[in-house]
Amino acid sequence: MKNKLSDLRDHLFVALENLAEAEGEDLEKAVKKADAVSNVAKVIVESAKVEVDYMRHVGGLVEGSAFIESKPPLPSKGA
Repeated sequence: MKNKLSDLRDHLFVALENLAEAEGEDLEKAVKKADAVSNVAKVIVESAKVEVDYMRHVGGLVEGSAFIESKPPLPSKGA
């Protein structure tokens, strides 16, 4: 199973491509599936925001996570 933020991005683009290519009844199915993927993605993104806030809170003592791949220092909220 792919569980990185970049994998989520890939899944979202696949859903978008499926929408662009679908027609008729397949379009209805693609829209329902894309809506479900979008809803789950929103929850995942919100959890990533919590991780980023935690990393900021501990002053960069954490160099990312299993989900967030990048390791450069995070900018402060005011930046």
